[in-house]
Amino acid sequence: MTAAGRAGVPILRLGDVLVTGLLNELDDTTAAAFADELTNRIAADGARGVLVDISRLEIIDSYVARTLMELTTMARLLGARVIVAGMRPSVAITLVELGLRLTGVETALNAEQGMAALGWRRTQQPRGEAPRDAQR
Repeated sequence: MTAAGRAGVPILRLGDVLVTGLLNELDDTTAAAFADELTNRIAADGARGVLVDISRLEIIDSYVARTLMELTTMARLLGARVIVAGMRPSVAITLVELGLRLTGVETALNAEQGMAALGWRRTQQPRGEAPRDAQR
């Protein structure tokens, strides 16, 4: 299986956090395959956190919204916290207009804030200086 997996959506592992993103066009079949694959990866990798970047998602429908809610519930049952990051204003407006609520889904303005909420901190090394671990 490729890094993109069956659903065609890459799922990367950074320590004990999985990072993935949804593409602009996400049909019902792909959404279901993505949710299945991601929950399997959570269990297999022992992930404690998942960041789902939806900044490229321009349209959301009730099925994709429900899939995100179910994915969050399944991940919590497996011991992982899910944060959905990068929601566009048009997607938020559509959710409100359709009366859809992402019950139980944590959100962050962007991927960097989502990773920080999961315990990741961006550190900048001065140019030309080795990382601290390498200096020991």
